Amino acid sequence: MLTSLFMLAGCSNQAVYDNIQHNNRNSCYKKPPSQYDACMKAANKPYDQYEREREEVNAQ
Repeated sequence: MLTSLFMLAGCSNQAVYDNIQHNNRNSCYKKPPSQYDACMKAANKPYDQYEREREEVNAQ
């Protein structure tokens, strides 16, 4: 039961992250061309990479 709860929480977190990234990608279209590529690179970061980086920061 507890494992299922953690799995649901993980899915929810990823869904929220994906939604935020979708909105970030949409905002990239409003950026000047010089900032567009960097914006899209940040907005296309996979959730697992984001999660690893977040855990590294929290471990410090």
